[in-house]
This record gives sequence, C-alpha cells and structure tokens, in this order.
Amino acid sequence: MKKILLFLFLIPFFTAAQHTIQGFMSPKLETDWVILYKIEGTKQVFINNTTIKQDSLVINGSKKAVGSFTFNLPATAKVGAYRATYRMEGAGFVDFFYNKENVSFIFNPEYPQQSIAFTKSKENKVYQEYLTSIIKAQETLDSIQVAYLQNKTLSVEGVYKKAYEDFISIQNKYEKESANLYISPFVKSSPRKNSPELLTSAKTYLDGIQNTFFDKLDFSNKALINSSFLTNRILDYVFYINYTDDVNEQQPLYKSAIATVLSKIKSPSFKKDVIEFLVEQFEAQKNVEIIDYLFQNHYKKLPINLQNQQFIKDKEALLAAEIGRVAPDFSWTENGKNYNLSTLNDAEIYVLVFWSTSCSHCLREIPQLHAYLNDKENIKVVAFALENDALVWENYKKTNLYGWHNVLGLNKWENKTARTYNITSTPSYFVLDKNKKIIAKPYELKDVKTYFDNK
Repeated sequence: MKKILLFLFLIPFFTAAQHTIQGFMSPKLETDWVILYKIEGTKQVFINNTTIKQDSLVINGSKKAVGSFTFNLPATAKVGAYRATYRMEGAGFVDFFYNKENVSFIFNPEYPQQSIAFTKSKENKVYQEYLTSIIKAQETLDSIQVAYLQNKTLSVEGVYKKAYEDFISIQNKYEKESANLYISPFVKSSPRKNSPELLTSAKTYLDGIQNTFFDKLDFSNKALINSSFLTNRILDYVFYINYTDDVNEQQPLYKSAIATVLSKIKSPSFKKDVIEFLVEQFEAQKNVEIIDYLFQNHYKKLPINLQNQQFIKDKEALLAAEIGRVAPDFSWTENGKNYNLSTLNDAEIYVLVFWSTSCSHCLREIPQLHAYLNDKENIKVVAFALENDALVWENYKKTNLYGWHNVLGLNKWENKTARTYNITSTPSYFVLDKNKKIIAKPYELKDVKTYFDNK
C-alpha cells in the first residue's frame, strides 16, 4: 500500500517536469513535417520530429487557420538554444531558447526570424523585447551619425548624445532584467560598441565598427558557443564587414578576417568546428583559394587528434576540378603512344571536354566545337569519351574528331577519372592553361565560344 501511495505521489512531479514546445505557423505551408534540433557549437543535434497539423488560432480578435506542432521535452532535456526546421533550404527554421519552461510562439514561415512572436517563455519574451529595443536604438544612433557625415553643418551633437544615453540605458535595463536568466550572456554580447561622440569621418566610423566588432563577444562562453549566435557574428564579420567590390582585394580581406576570428578562439575543439564551418561556407562559393588557406594555415595546425582526415580528403576530392586547381592527371594511349594530361605540351590552352556518343547534346555540340576550334592553332582539345564500349566511339572519332586528343573512358559514369572530375552530365567543359591549371568551366558550347571570343 505504501508503494502504491508513493507511486501516486510521484506522478504529478514527473508530469510537471515535462515541458512543451508549441509553434503556430501562419499561414500554414504545404509541408507537413518539422524537426527539432539542439544547437551544439556549429552542429545541429537531432532531438525529435513531428507533423504539422491544421489548426485555428485567434489573432487580433479573429479566428484564423494556422498550422501547429508540439514537442514534449522530458525532464532530462538540456537547457540551451534549439531550432525547429520545417524546410531544408532558405529561411526554413525558427530558433529559440529552452530553460525548463514551456515555450509557445507564432510566426510567418516565409520570414520566420523577423516575424516570430512568443506567447509563452520568459526567456524568449525578454530577449525578443531586448532585441527590438536595442536594434531600434542602434538604428537611431546610426541615422544621426550618417546624416552628420553627409552634412556636417547639421547641429545634432545634442540629439546624438541623447540617443547614445538612451542606448546605454536600454542595455543596462535588460542586462539587469536578464541577470539570472539563460539569455544573460546573449544580452551582454549583442550591443555594438558606439562612440559617445559624433565621429567626423566615414573612415573613422567604419573602422570603429570593424575594430570593435568582437569587443563584447566571449568566445569561451558555453551558452554562446552552443547557439547560432557566434557563428552568425562570424559570418557577418567575414562576409559583410570585410566585403569589397574589388575582386583583387577580396581574397586578402577574407584571409585577414579569418585570421582575426580564429585568433579570438582559445578552445581548440571549437576552433576546429569553426574552421570546418567556414570551409563549408566557402565551398558554396567554390572558393578553393580560401579553402586551401583554411586547411594549410589553420586546420592542419590544430592538434593532430582533432584533425578530421576524412573531412580534409572529402573536401579536397569535391573541389579537385574547380577553377584554380591543377586539373587531375590521367593517362591514355593514342596511336600506340602513351600520353598524360600533365605532360602535354602542344598548345598554350587546352579544352578538356567530357562527352559520350550516347548523349544527344554531345552529338550536336561536339562537331560544332570541332569546327569552331579548327583554325585556332594555340588551342588543343582533349576529348574524354564516357562509354560502355569502344565500338561506336572508335568509328566516330576517326570521322569527326581528327586533330584532337581522344581518350576512351569505359564504365561511363563509374569511370574513375569522371568521378574525380565530378562529372554528372555531358558535355562538360574545362579550359586549362599550358600548365593544366583550370581557368574556366564553361557550362555549354556557347559559353566556350564567349570565353575565347572575349580573349
């Protein structure tokens, strides 16, 4: 009897220990799923998934159709930053904090972060109120400063000083209000460092933003590390604060910005995560120079036990045939003589084209390419045919492709060289300089012609 009473007594305790995460999507998208992740460093850790249900909600006094989803978090759920993802590309997620309380919010799925409004959760309500207030205060300061830089006859010193004092007052208010909350380090780290006086030159103003960008950030704080906060700041600094329209200056700026960011991080494991994160950002740009810089100057200088050799191998393989790389070498036999791409020396420029006799686009474009380059003595074509057998190719090359280097690649899509070059369609074009460095990757024949016509 005592055991039964004890069991009944404990039920309310365990029930109360659970918390719910409830989201309302207005309007509801066609998608019917949502995945909950916990953010750990630069990674997302899967927690659970659920479906989005058709629901209704009273908004501004009227009932509206919405999509709703609910996650039940157990008592063991970790405090921290979470992400509800409902679309794998673009703006398809909402971020929030969980600190042993129910969380409820409504948002527009087309612009989630800008529209999200919390109806439950002190942590998230206070942080959202803070961001709204401090962003508005910062915009006021910036508008006064910019107006003065555009017209220095304006008498706005007093207005600026008042706006600066308001900014400081808002920051102090929310630092005090959040002192015992999980969001405290986020509030402390969010504000920009502003000059208490009007600045007299645009350069001083912009240099101030850049030079003080990290002054408020604590790269050792676990709460900040295990959220998107620091990675978002890093992205802003590398890709926005250090952006230039001058193509020749951009690469050195990237390298300088990366070096500055990584110098702030003392934890080797977090530094590893940030480098991998940046590699993936530059991979989207296919910026092999910066990826090489990240690997050689930073990643490979980490403790050896932290370096992920498979990560290095995978990224190097993925970008092996990108502009700026020396084209991966391969060999073939032609008229009884052995050749290697790397040692060809019969032209100043080479066009490497992967094609196939079973590809209708190729059978249309390859003869046109042959005719276009026929009288250009400084350009040589290496035509790599992806075939299942040699029969059709042997006959076709003799009749149509004289004067070219013709290479047979058996096993078609599974051909080792084709896989090295990441060939997924034919024809695929590469323009190489005399040292076999890839200098262009035209998409189709008209782009090949445009490239050479503009030379």
